[in-house]
Amino acid sequence: MWELFQRVVPKAPTRPQGGGRRRHGDREVLAAIVFVATSGCTWQQLPAASFGPSGATAHRRFSEWSKARVWAKLHRLILDELGSHGKLDWSRCATDSVNMRAMKKGGLTGPNPVDRSKYGSKIHLITERTGLPPSVAISGANLHDSQALIPLVKGIPPIRSRRGPRRRRPGKLHGDKDCDYDHLRRWLRKQGIRHRIARKGIESSTRLGRHRWTIERTMSWLGGCRRLHRRYERKAEHFLAFTAIACSLICYRRLSTPLTFRRSKS
Repeated sequence: MWELFQRVVPKAPTRPQGGGRRRHGDREVLAAIVFVATSGCTWQQLPAASFGPSGATAHRRFSEWSKARVWAKLHRLILDELGSHGKLDWSRCATDSVNMRAMKKGGLTGPNPVDRSKYGSKIHLITERTGLPPSVAISGANLHDSQALIPLVKGIPPIRSRRGPRRRRPGKLHGDKDCDYDHLRRWLRKQGIRHRIARKGIESSTRLGRHRWTIERTMSWLGGCRRLHRRYERKAEHFLAFTAIACSLICYRRLSTPLTFRRSKS
């Protein structure tokens, strides 16, 4: 992952007058940031003896890289590597969201209608057939999922393929009843995407869940990034950065893991 990260990280700033303290290496700081993201510890609890940089240094570099959108670039680069190896299945995608409480409020937060109106944020996600997330976004907890569908689909970047041009549109999109609106179906058809959205009062979610279970599994994978169990960041770009780090780790593991399918016994 460090080899890929070197292709997106900006060059270290230089002091025209020279001198100053020695700057910690980017590789050590990257390891410290990933540790904070996966362990869920605070920046002050970062064991500097193990990584080198202190918590303040790691947080400062994290802020610099988040402002430069390094984590989004890393996520897209890993997606390109997966696409060039043929490890992305565009036959169908699924969309869903997950809520978490915002402990310090901040940008892109809102009263959660399912948590006694306590302030929180929501992670919106689109996954391809095997559960890898090509597009992710955050919003306030009071934003309806139907309002995030179009920005999520538009947010899928053009990703490399093993053969042919880059691709950014799935063949089919699965959604739950929160997306049961005619204007969304018309927009998806206009984009050349077949839709499979459950209808309120007509269809049960059981049948649709045969294909949407992959995104539920991806939500549990996001739980492996313990920094996302609660939102402690006031700045929305920092919370989005931790979300992009979690998605990058999920996608990177697939690069070194062979893709296998199990045949149903029924």
